[in-house]
Amino acid sequence: MDNSVNIKNDPYASLRFPEFNHYLVIRFAIVFALTMQFAIVEWRVYELARDPFSLGLIGLAEVIPAVLLAPFAGHMVDKLEKRGVLLKCVIAYLGIGTGLFLLTWDVTTQHLSKTTVLALIYALVFCGGIIRSFTSPATFTLLSLLVPRTLYANASTWSSSAWQIGAVIGPALGGLCIHWFGVHWSILLVVVVFLAPLISLLQIKPKPIYYKSQGESFVESITKGMRFVWQTKVVLGALALDMFAVLFGGAVAMLPAFATDVLHTDALGYGLLRAAPAVGALVTMFILAHRPLVHKPGIKLLAAVFGFGLCIIVFGLSKSFLLSMLVLLLSGSLDGVSVIIRQTILQLKTPDDMRGRVASVSSMFVGSSNELGAFESGFMARAIGLVPSVVFGGCVTLGVVITTYVISPAMRKLDLKP
Repeated sequence: MDNSVNIKNDPYASLRFPEFNHYLVIRFAIVFALTMQFAIVEWRVYELARDPFSLGLIGLAEVIPAVLLAPFAGHMVDKLEKRGVLLKCVIAYLGIGTGLFLLTWDVTTQHLSKTTVLALIYALVFCGGIIRSFTSPATFTLLSLLVPRTLYANASTWSSSAWQIGAVIGPALGGLCIHWFGVHWSILLVVVVFLAPLISLLQIKPKPIYYKSQGESFVESITKGMRFVWQTKVVLGALALDMFAVLFGGAVAMLPAFATDVLHTDALGYGLLRAAPAVGALVTMFILAHRPLVHKPGIKLLAAVFGFGLCIIVFGLSKSFLLSMLVLLLSGSLDGVSVIIRQTILQLKTPDDMRGRVASVSSMFVGSSNELGAFESGFMARAIGLVPSVVFGGCVTLGVVITTYVISPAMRKLDLKP
């Protein structure tokens, strides 16, 4: 690799590496397919159950295996060739998409009760959680093998942008396709999209393995990532801050209920609301690719999460479709700042031989908090009502930011220089 590429003068530096461009296709296509699939599944589950708590159970079904298997998955990803692991994950996702396609087909479900169909959908979501426990560390680790270290921040920005583009198009197209073609044929498109990362992975050469056992036992190896995160306070602070923000600010998980019962819109409106946060994040990330966050990034991270909490409160109180769209857009823009800073911290601070295990811990903190947040939102919506549950979550997010500012000097003094 050419280490002379100057990130300060070339915001497109990472894109000069052909394999990294294939990686961006993989990153985009996987999140596009998964977010579209998730949006369609949410709509179908609420259509069958008519209960906000059923939406929370979708998140719970995915988070249980994702969290329980994360340490083992990170250990295995560090030991195995990363491209091969990711290839197997994509093939497995193709299988799950096919299963959901069959479960939304009247021909195959005409003799099944709604309860049985819901149980089978939850079972496939559970299997998706198993796959995700391997996908997240494999994707994170593969990035560091495609560009030089001096470009990690730049590559993280473009990688996050590809993720956000997929997150924009996925749920929006999911809502549109439900509106145009129905749930069943919309799932078929998800299956087709999963072929793109499969093809792109074949364009990337197998990568070296940096794993060093150093006489460690299996238990010591799988817990090494946890110890590293605990001892590296700036990493711990960034992950914990984002985890609690996502956990209690999980308004997006309740969007089918808000779209139907509060804002009184249809599948098209639901798709637009679902896409709004990702649109905001995408705009932010393209800006940050040209203007990196190098001046007081810790303070900016805290401010962004605080603003995110305020947006969730306004969304919960809003009765206007337009206002709800705008605050979700802004919440995504602020969340984009958080994602860029967190990913850059992890890439710069993590040793090469334990990237998979640290990425698994990150997935436990942040990725799984999306699903736990969905369950928490569904539980609180049933306990105290839909609107109060979202407002409560936003208020807790503000409290977490204030607490982090007070107790974490490492976060306030954060420096992201390579």
